[in-house]
Amino acid sequence: MGFSGFDIAIIALVALVVLVLFKGIRTIPQGYNYTVERFGRYTKTLSPGLNLIVPFVDRIGAKMNMMEQVLDVPSQEIITRDNAIVGVDGIAFFQILNAAQAAYQVAGLQNAILNLTMTNIRTVMGSMDLDELLSNRDAINERLLRVVDEAAHPWGIKITRVEIKDINPPANLIESMGRQMTAERNKRAQILAAEGLKQSQILEAEGRKEAAFRDAEARERSAEAEARATQVVSEAISKGDVQALNYFVAQKYTEALTKIGSAANSKVVLMPLEASSLIGTLGGIGEIAKEVFRSEGSNGAQRQAARPPVVRPSES
Repeated sequence: MGFSGFDIAIIALVALVVLVLFKGIRTIPQGYNYTVERFGRYTKTLSPGLNLIVPFVDRIGAKMNMMEQVLDVPSQEIITRDNAIVGVDGIAFFQILNAAQAAYQVAGLQNAILNLTMTNIRTVMGSMDLDELLSNRDAINERLLRVVDEAAHPWGIKITRVEIKDINPPANLIESMGRQMTAERNKRAQILAAEGLKQSQILEAEGRKEAAFRDAEARERSAEAEARATQVVSEAISKGDVQALNYFVAQKYTEALTKIGSAANSKVVLMPLEASSLIGTLGGIGEIAKEVFRSEGSNGAQRQAARPPVVRPSES
């Protein structure tokens, strides 16, 4: 069975419609934006999902990844302000915000970002001393982020982070830094030891001062007690009480014997002692004790006699 001219026209029309739909419908995946060019000129940007374009007139230009991307910054040598040569590498994170600007404002976007980042790393880190370079990494990252993001803004991208990964000084410089660190730690240890010794000497001096003050106070009280005892004995002698003098002499006599016998360098003590004198002295002490007890007894009797009699009621 042959096809007529009308059938062939219908088939051709259907094929044309299918071709037009195939050319005019575009599906954009999530995370991407496509630019549309009409006769080579940018007209619009297609967002993720189903989109329609004019078949045979419009075509897809650039396919831009709108997700955050990572760019590895290779190692490079940098001369610091104090003429130290160090190797530095890093990493940069960026995200395209405007697909048209990223596609048509710069050629080779990633290469442009890479060279911009490396140039600013040399500029920023070359204006710092080595010590600042090693101790202020956060400040370096913040400064690099601000400078690179401002420079890349016309390209429709956002620099989200710039991080310095490694800073590698030469081996001889690392050795010098190690010696310097060791010397600094030794210096700190010596300072701490000196401070500790100073504090110890101060505390020891204060302790000696306090001990001397207490010893002087004790000697002063002992002298006061000795003077008081001598005054009491003198008053008793002036009143004719010889027994008080005997007690005072016996006390000093026994104290002297105690000191002689307790000396560390004396094991045997040979002294001509008169037993009668010692016995007489002890007898004097006994007489003093008897008088004291006798006087206390007489005083107690006088107090008893002076007490009024107690009248008891008679039993009926």
